[in-house]
Amino acid sequence: MTALDIFRFLIIHSIDKLGVWHKLPVILGLLYLAARRHLHQRYNLFNVGKSPVGYTDPFDDGAGAQGTFFGRNVHPVDQSKTLLTPDPMVVATKLLTRRKLKDNEKQFNVIAASWIQFMVHDWMDHMEDTEQVELVAPSKVADGCPLKSFKFFKTKEASTDLFENRTGSINTRTPWWDGSVLYGSNEEMLKKVRTYKDGKLKIDDDGLLAHDKDGIAISGDVRNSWAGVSSLQALFIKEHNAVCDVLKKEYEDMEDEDLYRRARLVTSAVIAKVHTIDWTVELLKTDTLLAGMRGNWYGLLGKKFKDKFGHVGGSILGGLVGLKKPNNHGVTYSLTEEFTSVYRMHQLLPDSFYLRDVDVDPDENKSPPLIKNVPMSNMIGLKGEETSKKMGFTALLVSMGHQSSGALDLWNYPVWLRDLIAHDTDNKDRPDHVDLAALEVYRDRERKVARYNDFRRGLFLIPISKWEDLTDNPTAITALRDVYGDDVEQLDILVGLMAEKKIKGFAISETAFIIFLLMASRRLEADSFFTCYFNEEVYTKKGLEWVNTTESLKDVIERHHPEISKKWINSSSAFSVWDAPPNKPNPIPLYLRIPH
Repeated sequence: MTALDIFRFLIIHSIDKLGVWHKLPVILGLLYLAARRHLHQRYNLFNVGKSPVGYTDPFDDGAGAQGTFFGRNVHPVDQSKTLLTPDPMVVATKLLTRRKLKDNEKQFNVIAASWIQFMVHDWMDHMEDTEQVELVAPSKVADGCPLKSFKFFKTKEASTDLFENRTGSINTRTPWWDGSVLYGSNEEMLKKVRTYKDGKLKIDDDGLLAHDKDGIAISGDVRNSWAGVSSLQALFIKEHNAVCDVLKKEYEDMEDEDLYRRARLVTSAVIAKVHTIDWTVELLKTDTLLAGMRGNWYGLLGKKFKDKFGHVGGSILGGLVGLKKPNNHGVTYSLTEEFTSVYRMHQLLPDSFYLRDVDVDPDENKSPPLIKNVPMSNMIGLKGEETSKKMGFTALLVSMGHQSSGALDLWNYPVWLRDLIAHDTDNKDRPDHVDLAALEVYRDRERKVARYNDFRRGLFLIPISKWEDLTDNPTAITALRDVYGDDVEQLDILVGLMAEKKIKGFAISETAFIIFLLMASRRLEADSFFTCYFNEEVYTKKGLEWVNTTESLKDVIERHHPEISKKWINSSSAFSVWDAPPNKPNPIPLYLRIPH
């Protein structure tokens, strides 16, 4: 470290020891986060391997294509000798499996849970090897395991031709915010989703996804999906097609290919903006993060200033969007193994889908009555597509909006995900069911993701020395000791993220948030289409206006289904439970607020 960076580290470490950064006045909290982000940008980005030709970084042809390597935020830790220590099925059964649903109350709904899966389908999926592994439940937990054993394919380990990080994993999706969840990560899929008329994408007459002759949904990435993700794909296909209509009307000489490309840019930017200043703000519901995420997009000078004067100053004053050139901090852009690990959020999914009656008038909170609970097994894969067709788009979206998501805690991993039919690369059902909870524990170890304490050390966070440092829940401490003994160094990252004490307002752990802090900024500032190409020449004047006037998922819903928003949404954000009261106005300027 440089002397200045050592000084930065000492400051943030002192604040961490006091555990007060999130309690500081907003402006001081932002300074803490800025110092932290700087250190992580300098010391927590590690390149893994050479890349094939990409397209979104004009200064690095190899960045971000399908088939690039996952990078690293923390140095890999070889766990080949401890892949089964402690046994993943023991960890899943004793620490992860849902005993009784714990939800997120009004903060986060099932649309929000679906959204992050919608994003993962845009960003990342690991290439598999041809060799299979089998996990067998030890006798002491076998009665609590839906599967007594299961088989799955190893993650493919490829040579990187580097001295450090000699092997790595391949991403079969494009890691940019390029809307590949709608458009696909390769030319073959792109041909399937396009109509080749006026730039538009295929969608069914009922407002849901179209399907091929095998009943498989037609959209950019539908592997291992469910009705919640499909509904968001359908909504943003409508968004894409609406952009095409507006551009066609405004620029009559635009042909199919140009309309498609411009509409893709606009739609991808809307998705990125919704994620940045709407979804993430609900996930991390504090004034400091509201200021921070809006600062990422608009800068400290704010939206009104940026709308009037354009991008002024660097990333701090003007925001990351609209910078003169992308900044990858000297490391080829990729998403990382650690990013994958902290996005393991299957606890957000409920046990069953609460279908609501949208044919009656709502109550005073705009809440519709419950018709029935639908098992989640009926909402996934091909069966899920059939179920959603029977429900219809409106009932599907309104029901998701009014149902709280699960909380990211211990003992809250859905049992139905422990006996899951996974898809092969052709989106067909595989014959072998998997225990996803146990598999996720195994995957982190297999991919050399550091366990909890080493993960925190790598991110300049204070490690735990005893279970009481992690949680004040005596039942959790007993269970952790039962699985790991007193060796806190063995603690798996997934378990640690769920057990960790949460900051008030945060739906995720602070450890996971630190990866967010680094990578949420990187996804914007390393991409030329959010920096030097974020202009009227590339997006068109009308297209850029579309992005700049869209602030939330609620705006997107109102554009295509105004009756849904007017009749059924009471909350300020479409990612909050819809019958929640709207946010109260706060007369105190955002940067001058002090967190409660």
